Amino acid sequence: MRYSVVLRRDEDGNWLADVPSLPGCHTWGRSKDEAIANAKEAIEGCIESLEATGDPVPAEDQPVEIAVVSVS
Repeated sequence: MRYSVVLRRDEDGNWLADVPSLPGCHTWGRSKDEAIANAKEAIEGCIESLEATGDPVPAEDQPVEIAVVSVS
């Protein structure tokens, strides 16, 4: 399965990684590559947890789109 991961930097320069299709599935890393590797592990853990409890594993039918909106 494939999942979109949303990456952003925090105030300390760390990379935060969120997986919108798996609520509560997020992690971080000191570099972008580390955050992506950690996201893969987090996704695997979330899926394993869902399967263990008999809950459905959401599939991502469409990749997440990010838009930047300016406000005054």
